[in-house]
Amino acid sequence: MNTNHKSDFRQSCIKRLKFVALFSKYSRNKRVIKKLKSIIQISDAKNILLYLPLDIEVDTTLLINELRREKKIVYVPFMEDDSFKIVKYRLPLHKKKFNIKEPTNSSHFPIYNTATFDLKNQNGDKIYDYTRSDNPTRATLENFFAFAENGYGAVCTHTGIAAVSLLFETVLKANSSILVEADCYGGTFRLLKVFKEKYNINVNFTDFTDLNMVEHVLKTNNIDLVLCESPTNPGLKIIDLKEISKLCKAHNSLFAVDNSLATFISQKPLDLGADFSLFSTTKFISGHGSVIAGAIVAKTKENSEKLHYYSNALGRNQNPLDVHLISLGISSLKVRMKASEKLAKKFAKWLEKQDFIEKVTFPALKSHPQKDLAKSQMKIIPSVFCADFKSVELAEKFIENAKIFGEKCSFGSADSRVEIPSKISHASFSKEELKAIGISDSTVRFSIGFEDLKDLKEDLLEAIKW
Repeated sequence: MNTNHKSDFRQSCIKRLKFVALFSKYSRNKRVIKKLKSIIQISDAKNILLYLPLDIEVDTTLLINELRREKKIVYVPFMEDDSFKIVKYRLPLHKKKFNIKEPTNSSHFPIYNTATFDLKNQNGDKIYDYTRSDNPTRATLENFFAFAENGYGAVCTHTGIAAVSLLFETVLKANSSILVEADCYGGTFRLLKVFKEKYNINVNFTDFTDLNMVEHVLKTNNIDLVLCESPTNPGLKIIDLKEISKLCKAHNSLFAVDNSLATFISQKPLDLGADFSLFSTTKFISGHGSVIAGAIVAKTKENSEKLHYYSNALGRNQNPLDVHLISLGISSLKVRMKASEKLAKKFAKWLEKQDFIEKVTFPALKSHPQKDLAKSQMKIIPSVFCADFKSVELAEKFIENAKIFGEKCSFGSADSRVEIPSKISHASFSKEELKAIGISDSTVRFSIGFEDLKDLKEDLLEAIKW
């Protein structure tokens, strides 16, 4: 070999590495990764440069994922022409020159808005064929959601209720039994009726704040799936997710949490013992009400693979353009939720003092019976609350005459919104069912955006004068 020839030298090194990898790859990886962790810890490094490994090199992939979960910023080499520069680690990764994996070098991940992919032009680890089955744009957001929720894998769906439906389709069979918090989302309630009629699903409702009752239902029924929201919508009860998960595990029931109100910025159900975390990305996550979408995250590999299989089979997957719209809101999610929480708390405190209001239900207020649990379970209290007006006529008058508050279903947008749940989001509930969860015809649900506090107060007062 000509020792001055770089190419020959490289090939020689690769051969030696391949030989070593055959016999000591696992132990070598373990030693090197342990040493790297020690160096990072001792130096208290916040920004770390690592490489994306070839098969013959020490595998840094798990270390990269671990560092990202610890909120470290990871950089990797990026080849530009004949030289390297450094870029932030991000998904998806692509194989480029020398079969080295690299992230994209854009400020936002690319949109693969295509129905199909050319199989002949792909040589990476992941082969894409049809967007319904898989798409790199959607895979990037799914990987992010799995990372954010500390789960194994995720599926992005074309609507929020599609995520709930996918959960049922994946977990339940004909004649299965499900236990649901009585104060559930109206769309979920309607969907349960469909599954009961079509597949004879046995649906049990109960108050999840009564742990003895939950345990009783689990003991006396063979429950396949337990589902709740926390906070509930619109009752705004706080469910003790740790305790419910313990009961589910004791009785071999899967546990799913609708995390639409809190989002992963505030609360991580999988860390509290849940098997699935699902949420509407239409709301706080997208932040502007411009797209309808949802997602579901599984804690284990087995359940993640099942979700992907059924999502593909049933066509539940989200399209790439909607994925792009959802992704735009993520970077500002924490800032938006904190800002709206602050404004909602001030407005709700003021509402409590008004003589035309019977009561205000908001977990951020001292008057809420589960305020301490809410604070311990969530980092941010979502800016959604209910107020009971003194009369139905007054509630309807406010809704009709308000100028700033739009009468809109959904929540979590930049604009402040109101609705009467008994007429819109929970119209599927009977009067008795609404009464059981503390909702009347005079209950108004508020979703607070980013308007001026003074303007919101004046808008309400002017509306009820008419």
